Parts: sequence; C-alpha cells; structure tokens
Amino acid sequence: MADVVSDDRPLVFEDLVGWMAEGGKPASAWRVGAEHEKFVYRLADNSPVAYEPRGIKALLDGLTRFGWTPVMEGEYVIALERGLANVSLEPGGQFELSGAPLETVHDICEETGNHLAEVKQVADELGLGFLGLGYSPIWRRDQVPVMPKGRYKIMREYMPKVGNLGLDMMFRTCTVQANLDFADEADMVAKFRTSLALQPICTALFANSPFIEGKPSGFVSARANVWTDTDPDRTGMLDFVFREGFNFETYARYALKVPMYFVKRGDRYIDVAGRSFVDFMEGKLPELPGERPTSKDWADHMTTIFPEVRLKKYLEMRGADAGPWSRLCALPALWMGIFYDAPALAAAWDLCKDWHIEDHERLRADVARVGLKAQIAGRSVQDVAKDMLAISRSGLKNRNRLSGGMVDETGYLSELDQIAESGITPAERLLELYNTRWEGDASRVFADFAY
Repeated sequence: MADVVSDDRPLVFEDLVGWMAEGGKPASAWRVGAEHEKFVYRLADNSPVAYEPRGIKALLDGLTRFGWTPVMEGEYVIALERGLANVSLEPGGQFELSGAPLETVHDICEETGNHLAEVKQVADELGLGFLGLGYSPIWRRDQVPVMPKGRYKIMREYMPKVGNLGLDMMFRTCTVQANLDFADEADMVAKFRTSLALQPICTALFANSPFIEGKPSGFVSARANVWTDTDPDRTGMLDFVFREGFNFETYARYALKVPMYFVKRGDRYIDVAGRSFVDFMEGKLPELPGERPTSKDWADHMTTIFPEVRLKKYLEMRGADAGPWSRLCALPALWMGIFYDAPALAAAWDLCKDWHIEDHERLRADVARVGLKAQIAGRSVQDVAKDMLAISRSGLKNRNRLSGGMVDETGYLSELDQIAESGITPAERLLELYNTRWEGDASRVFADFAY
C-alpha cells in the first residue's frame, strides 16, 4: 500500500491506487455510513424551495441551534458539519444527510430519526415540508431553483453535452445510499462484484418514482432511468469489474479516463470540464499550466464518477430511490447483512455469479421500467429479491447486534420482505392511489407521503 500522500507533492499512479487501498480495515473496524436525500417544498402550494428568502439558507441556519457548524463557499452556507456527519445541498435544493460511520443499523436509525426531528422543527417554522421520492412528482425542470455551489454550475453547463437527462438527475432526483467497508483488495473485489450485479435488484425493491410532471412516466423508477442517459463516461454497470484480474489498479485506470469537471482551489472551482486527469498529472491543463494534482484533487475527482456502485476508500451502494422514513434504515440493513457476514456474501455471489456480463445493463434498464417483474437468467427479479433478502437476514442474524431492547437488526428488512413477497413495488402502490383515491392528482403525494 502506498503511503498517504501529502498535499505538497504531485501524485504518481501508485498513489492513486494506494489512496483506495488505504480504505482497507479489519472486520472489527467495519462501519456503515447512511445517506438520504429528500425534496424540500413549501407547504402552502407544494412548490420547490429557493435558497433565499426563507428557504434553504434559513433551513441551514436554523439547524445550527442543534450544534451543526456551517460550511461556507464564499458568502454562502452550502453545508453543515457535526462530528463525522454532514448536511449538504444537492443541485436543486434537495436536502441530504450524510451520516457518520456507525456500527449497527440501530445506530443509523437513531441518527436518522434525530436528523428528521431536527429538520422538521426548523421546517415547521418556515412553512416547509419534506418528501422522500426518487423523482420530483410534479415539478418541471425549469421550476427547480439552482443552489449557489460552484461545482454545480460547472456540471450544469457540461451535462447537456454528454447526455439527455443529466440535468434531470441533478435537479429532480433523490436517493438513499449506504457506504460500506472492505478488508483488503480481495474483499473489495468480492463485495464490488456482488453488489454491482445485485444493484438492479435493490433498484426494484426501492422503486419509488413513477411520476414526471404530474403524470405516470412509464417507469417505476424514473430516477433509475435518468441514470441510463446522463453521461456514459461516468455511469453504468462497469463490465470490467466482472472480468478476470479486476483490482484497485483497474479501477484507478478507469477513473483516469473519466473526464474531469473541476479543480478546487480554496473556495474557487476552476472549470476544467472534459479535461483529462492524466494531462493534469503531467502539468498540461491549460487552465492550470504547470500545476499537478494532489491527493485532494484525486479525491474530488472520484466524487464525480457515478456508477451504480462507486469505489472510493469504501464502497457506495447507489441503486435505490429515496423513500419514506420506514425504508431509510432498510437499505443499510440490506447491504450490511450481505457484506458483513462471510457466508452471506458467498451466498449472495452464488445468486448472480453466472449472469452474463452483457445482461447487467439490460437488467438495469428493465427494472427501471417494470421493477420486480423483470427477468434475469430465467428467473424473475421478485424471486431473486426474496433470496437476496433471506441471505441478508441470515447475515444480520449471524451478526447478532442487539438494540437496547435486545432486538437484532433483522426487523429493518420487514418492509422489503413485504414488497418482495407481494411483487408490487412502492411505485406501483403510488400508481394505484393515483388511479383511485387521488383521482389522477399526483400532487396528493405531498399530503399523503410527506415526512
């Protein structure tokens, strides 16, 4: 493993590989970081919320009463920090909790519950509400306000050059995510392959975005469909992960080929969209002549890559739509049960190890349309999901991490079990309401499913 690179010397390729390898840790130190995004809207009319007045900035300012410290970009508050957790803004004002690395799902649920209680207290004072859905159900893209973050301006200008739906990804989607550890390179490879192959199964279980601009979209996960036409250079199912010899070096070479967005210097984002990180390492960026990247620049670049599973110093599960409070703890529970028990990880790989590489992208597209009704290798996604949940449940039982009430972590899978058993995604439940009680009015989701 390469030494930690200081920010006062240029990088070489071995440093890029070593940066990821530094994430390896013993099982006793494995943690999970949970993240979730939610739409912020005005209670009076269900409209999206601008940064000012009495909007996102006021929400951030109000949370400082709970011990959150503002993070500034120039004159703007763009995030909050408290310990190892942070609250941040997505491009269209989506509000995100990036939780601290925690040991159990019980801890994650406590953290999430505290966060939702805090933001609700401040939001009530401002006449704001929160909605957990994968795609904004009624807003047009031009209605969504733009947040004052430098990297988003660069992305906003670059996205239309490389895909048709990148701006929708930025402004009209929300996700829930889990970040998990690995022991070493071999463990990373096993976990990356397994979770990447099974990520579409997770997408189907969490599919919760059937509407676009107030009408059924034809997808159970409009959010997942958006990612199929955002930017082919930095998204997708990464066929090379499944090929012989995949390792940290393989991923570093892939990441080097992904075009850059920006270089950050102080509070300033320098637009280098489309430039090569290799050229940066050789001091050949026209915008920064002679300057070479540091480890912080590499870390920043790694945040601009968006495959269904992302490798940094840990693995990020990126396949799920945002949803109600009841499902926010289910995602980390699902993956913790699989990743943090060796027999469960082996069993999960057995589920998908014989799938053809060319089937992965097809499955990713199919589940966005039909969810659990999709097919893979002669089986329904519903049946695979049942098996996946059973494996995760066994892993959580083997972990035997008990709450204060002496309850293990398996209960957090209950809602997913119900979805898998029924074969009906959350999105299809929403469509049923749209066609019956809501009488074709998708805006009813704000009243019926707000946090």
